[in-house]
Amino acid sequence: MLMKEYRICMPLTVDEYRIGQLYMISKHSCEQSDGGEGVEVVKNEPQIHPKHGPGQLTEKRIYLNSKLPSWAKAIVPRFFYVTEKAWNFYPFTITEYSVSFIPRFSVRIETRFENNNGDNSNVFGDTPTPAENVCFLDILSDPIPEKHYKESEDLSHWQSSKTGRGPLQKGWRDNHKPIMCSYKRVQCSFEVYGFQTRTEDFIQKSIRDILLIGHRQAVAWADEWHGLSLDEVREYECTMQEKTNNKVKSSLSNTGQLPASRPVFSRSISATDERTLKKMGVTNVALSDPSAPSVPPNPIRLNSTPE
Repeated sequence: MLMKEYRICMPLTVDEYRIGQLYMISKHSCEQSDGGEGVEVVKNEPQIHPKHGPGQLTEKRIYLNSKLPSWAKAIVPRFFYVTEKAWNFYPFTITEYSVSFIPRFSVRIETRFENNNGDNSNVFGDTPTPAENVCFLDILSDPIPEKHYKESEDLSHWQSSKTGRGPLQKGWRDNHKPIMCSYKRVQCSFEVYGFQTRTEDFIQKSIRDILLIGHRQAVAWADEWHGLSLDEVREYECTMQEKTNNKVKSSLSNTGQLPASRPVFSRSISATDERTLKKMGVTNVALSDPSAPSVPPNPIRLNSTPE
């Protein structure tokens, strides 16, 4: 299992980013959902955690085929998606990824947001991450894949009319006010002989790119979401989810990847998920109630929700 801790600073407060994160994920998912790929939401519902309080559970399917390297495409089926489950108890979140036909594949991301510049060496309160496994990502200067670059999202040119912040300059993390840090502890595992090392390395590189792109966009789009209430951004989220789901289903149908009728299956939860939920203290009535009707979830693609 490969574990890293990423620390991404932003010129925002934790309270501001709560709105910005929801807006960014919704807009980003819709932008990335096209050509038979995308992110489809199959569940988005409130949940109560005994320690972290009220939060939100989301479940998505993320279709990834074109994002895979050639060697990986050779071992996965053409109709391929990743399941994402996220428990958002802001400012703490847990996100897990799994693939139904690869039981030895898993990715778990724990996130905590704090109003500092990434100087908390034990933000998760258990065992500090070894220094060699900590990676600071700079949304200003770290490179992203060229195909994702947009001048409007280049923070060296960014200027927010609503907040008066920007553009960012070299060394901004040492003196910018306000500043917050998104701490992400990422554990990935792919225990398949001959593929483990390069698959885990590929996953970590993909996550790094997704985190950089998503956090850059959250800042660059600040004038679009700054000042929205939580209810307003939730309404925007619902609107964009419906639009995104329709785009994904339409694209899958046009490319012949969407079956005419999908088999009904019962929702089940793996032993790993049960342990995780118990550890989190979460009781999910819908999953534990055997009398609940079986509803086939809609397809989604992991272009990624950059949290």
